[in-house]
Amino acid sequence: MKKIIFTLTAALFTTASFAWGLTGHRIVGHIAMDHLDKNVKKKVLAALEGEDLAMTANWMDFIKSDAAYDSLKPLHYCTVESLDAMDSHVHPEQGDVWMAIEKYLKEIETEQYSVDEAFALKVIAHLIGDVHQPLHCGNGKDRGANDVKVTFFWEKSNLHRVWDSGMIDYWKMSYTEYATWIMSSREREDIQSWGNSEVKDWVRESVVYREQCYNTGDRERMGYRYIYDHSDLLHLRLAQAGVRLADALNKAYAGR
Repeated sequence: MKKIIFTLTAALFTTASFAWGLTGHRIVGHIAMDHLDKNVKKKVLAALEGEDLAMTANWMDFIKSDAAYDSLKPLHYCTVESLDAMDSHVHPEQGDVWMAIEKYLKEIETEQYSVDEAFALKVIAHLIGDVHQPLHCGNGKDRGANDVKVTFFWEKSNLHRVWDSGMIDYWKMSYTEYATWIMSSREREDIQSWGNSEVKDWVRESVVYREQCYNTGDRERMGYRYIYDHSDLLHLRLAQAGVRLADALNKAYAGR
């Protein structure tokens, strides 16, 4: 079993593009665990057989190299051309991140699972992270900025990857250190206000924020200045994703 897991992971590192990167999704999962209601946390850990949300938050990326899960690939993102298109948005036939979050939260709420509870939790843990990465709500022009080529700290990259992992990895922190750092300055009122929202609101925010992501300056010399200008937004979205993941699960498990 260990050999199979190692082989799968190695293949993924060479072929897949990770949303928020491994560290980013673990940050979101770790923050969520700190904000789960006590009884909900017990149910989540039981369903995941002792693993927490930080450890399962990357599962949706790990399975990208397995053709059996190809139908899940479109669920990592959505395309919304502009704010004006929000209210008329139609989910594509193959689904998108917006639709998928609502679907799997409903499964947890009703206990009517298309697969099982653990599967739904793994999907939710990952996709609520994804929808808070502004470039996962793309404009339909550049594959969520994957086609925007940049040089980030002297290495060839693209703007999407910079947001997924480049800026996070720059700080060289563990996911627990990073989560503690970005939550330490959050006001209780702000954290509480983040819970009074739904998936459509999260998409709308990302559509607004993604314009800031494109303010790169010289794309051949991106580095310290870009991090300085955008870290507040990066950390806000990671923090919001973690708190909202917990809030969504607290509500979905309410009364069970």
